[in-house]
Formats: sequence, C-alpha cells, structure tokens
Amino acid sequence: MLTFLGFAMIATFLVLIMMKKMSPIAALVLIPALFCVFAGKGAHLGDYVIDGVGKLAPTAAMLMFAIVYFGVMIDVGLFDPIVRGILRFCKADPVRVVVGTAVLAAIVSLDGDGSTTFMITVSAMYPLYKRLGLSLVVMTGVAATANGVMNTLPWGGPTARAATALKLDASDIFVPMIPALAVGLLFVFGLAYVLGLKERRRIGTLVMPGEAERVAAETEAPVEERLLVATTTVTTVAGSSDAGTVGSAGTGAPAGQSAPSAPSARTGSGDDLGPGSGDGSAAHEDGFQGLDPRRPTLRPRLYWVNAGLTVALLTAMITELLPIPVLFLLGAALALTVNFPHMPDQKARIAAHADNVLNVAGMVFAAAVFTGVLSGTGMVKHMADWLVGAIPEGMGPHMALVTGLLSLPLTYFMSNDGFYFGVLPVLAEAGAAHGVSPLEIARASLVGQALHMSSPLVPAVYVLVGMARVEFGDHTRFTVKWAALTSLVVLGAGMLFGII
Repeated sequence: MLTFLGFAMIATFLVLIMMKKMSPIAALVLIPALFCVFAGKGAHLGDYVIDGVGKLAPTAAMLMFAIVYFGVMIDVGLFDPIVRGILRFCKADPVRVVVGTAVLAAIVSLDGDGSTTFMITVSAMYPLYKRLGLSLVVMTGVAATANGVMNTLPWGGPTARAATALKLDASDIFVPMIPALAVGLLFVFGLAYVLGLKERRRIGTLVMPGEAERVAAETEAPVEERLLVATTTVTTVAGSSDAGTVGSAGTGAPAGQSAPSAPSARTGSGDDLGPGSGDGSAAHEDGFQGLDPRRPTLRPRLYWVNAGLTVALLTAMITELLPIPVLFLLGAALALTVNFPHMPDQKARIAAHADNVLNVAGMVFAAAVFTGVLSGTGMVKHMADWLVGAIPEGMGPHMALVTGLLSLPLTYFMSNDGFYFGVLPVLAEAGAAHGVSPLEIARASLVGQALHMSSPLVPAVYVLVGMARVEFGDHTRFTVKWAALTSLVVLGAGMLFGII
C-alpha cells in the first residue's frame, strides 16, 4: 500500500507542476499532506514536517546566505570580466552561447556546490540569453545536466556517500570513473551544440551592441541595416531604436517556452547591456535585468579583495574547514561589511536580493514537507524494497548494470542520503552474492547524478529556476529526457571501458 501511495504521490506532484495546475511550493506542501492522510498517518503529519524541516534547515540557511554573498559579488562587479569574456567568445551566436553555458557550468562545478554553480552561471548568461531571445529552459537544462555530471567529484557528495556506505576509498571509486564521466561531459557539450543549432535556426545569428559599427564598416552598409544578421527572416525598422525583428515561421521555442519577443540590438559600448536603474541593474522593455558597467554598486578598487575572499571561501568549502552554511554566513557578512560599510547601503543590498532569498528558502522548506512525509511514513523504504525485490534472479551477475539503471529513478525520486545509505548497501549485498565487487556497484551508483540534479528534492535546482525566471515544470519537462540520456551515456561508457 505504501509503495503504491509513494509512487502515486510523486507522479501526482510531477504531473500537476508540469501541467502548471499548481505552483511548486503549493504542490510540495499540499500533495504530501494529502497522501499522508491517505496513508492513515495524518496524526503524525506535524512530526514528519518538523523532522523534514530540521534536516533541511542547514541547507536553507546555506542557500539564503549564498544568494546574498554571490548577489553582492555580482553587484560589485566580480564576475563582469567573466561576462565580457563569454560575450567575446559567444559573439552573439546561439551555438556558442549554449556551448559556453555548458562549459561555464562545468568549470564552476569544480567547487562541488550546485547552488554556487547555478548562481554564477545564471548571473553570467541570463542577460545574454534575454538580449538574444534564446530559450531560458535551454540554459537551465544545459547547466543542470553539466553540473550533474560534475557532481560526482569526490567533494561533491555522491562519491563520498557511496564510499562511506560501502566502506570504500573514495579515490578507488572515482578515479577509474573519470573516462566514463569525461564521455558524459563531452556528450553534454555535444548536446549543447545541437540545442544551440536549433536556437540558431529559430532566431538566427545576431550582432551584439558595439559590434554594429564594425560590421557596418566591413560591409559598407548603413548601420541600421547591419544591426541584425540572421539566417531567418529579418525586418529592418528604419529610424527605430530597435533594429528589427526576427521571424521564424513554423518553428517555436523548446517545450514549455513560448517564442521570445524579437531581440533588439543597439549601438553603444560592447559591454553595455542598457541604461542603469540605480540599483546595480539595467531595466529594459523586455523585462530582463542586465549588468550595467556604470552601476553605482561597482567597487573596482576592491576587485582583488573580493576575488581573494571568494577564492578563500571556495577553498574553505572544498577543505571542509567549517560547515558550508557557516562559511556562507561569514562570507555574506564580510562581503557586505567590506563593500558597503554604511548601514543604508547594506540594507539596500539585502533588500535587492530578498526576492531570490525568499523564493528559494520558501521552496526548500516546502520540499521539507515532501521529504518528511516520504521518509516518515516509510514510503521511501517500501518503494526501494519493491524495486530491489523486482530484480529477476537471473540478473544477479549483472548487478552493476542493474544498479546503474536503478540509480536514475531512485536518485531522482529520493535524496542522495536515502539512496546511498538506504538502498546502495542492499544492492551491494545482492551483487556480492553473485561475485560482483562493491567497487563496481559503487561506481555504477554514480551514473544517475546527471538526472538527480533536476530532481524536485534537490534544493539547488530551485536556485537555478528561480534566478533564471523559469517555471519548474517547464524546466522538468525539457531537461529530464536529456539528463536521463546523459546518465545512460555515462553508464554505457563505463561498461565499454570495463569500469562497471
């Protein structure tokens, strides 16, 4: 009964948010509460929720102060050189933009924290996606999948959990997996290239602000006629501040996204994304916020101080000097004090990022209801036992393959703690009975991480969709198939190389 209710609860949640019948916060709270009553354990709902909140409170605190910290770093201009470098590389070509997103997410993922990765990636790429009219679910999907592959780093979490659960050395698990993970990462880059080609066919290739005069000089054409260079239909509006609109009849945005309004190209400096609005952002008629190189929050004289503080913070995270929530709490306090010593300025910066903080923290605490009911009622254990028991006896010698395949749905529907400490030991025991080493089982258990990073039970994904202003249901509908395919590629590569 609990097995059926567990699967039904997860399916109901996913269907409702993907069909946009409920908001994620409402669905995360109301659906598990309802199924808790169906399970006959409504009287214990309060205990389950408090237990779930207690377990996720450190994560919520970490995300709150991480958003403040990186928000301040964005305000003061720490990541502006990265944005300029990406702009120079991308050259307003959708293919380069999407591939650049994957590369940036993979590089930043080296710190081992998904929330940090998503905050930096979205901060750098969001203005560019909005200016070019690219689909934002492409950005979130590519970033989440790239981060999922990199999440298998020993300090990222899953590898350490697998090593602890099976009493193995983390390096013995991870190092042999490097070739398979490299194949998975190359697949993500290839996927980004294909998605970029689709976006290029949909909107064309554009010239960014600051490039218009150069292109005009090269072609000896009037600037107004060269502001947009597209492979699709271009309509030039003479005398308008907008250079034109890009038509793409018969094509549309990826699932869940309506076709964006036509992007505008304006003359000006190559780094200028629009006029400033006084709070460190630039507001435009299409509703997005871009980084203004003249914003009053910039602190160029403190650039290396902020860079040093950030490097020190990331180093302390990797070396586990202090718990991550404590590190970000201290980091946020230092960042505010160093860059904005006056109290009104500090309050203004906190207020500027309060929307993101509230959305993400609220989502995490709502997810605590979902995880609390899943664990407290015993649904997770019954679901895992049913799946393990459903493995045919003849599959015993192939338990590594079975573990890899099971890691996809189980790490999506369960927390990493639940899978690695609750299910993995059972799978390893079953494999050992048929001569399959625990090391192979442990390595196979990592392949589902590309899909895991888009799970509704992963707090970092709410940072990603919140900062990108993407509906969680749209992100899920678009990303799950590509993330699952990436996981299968890693599994296949592992078997081909004899690692699994």
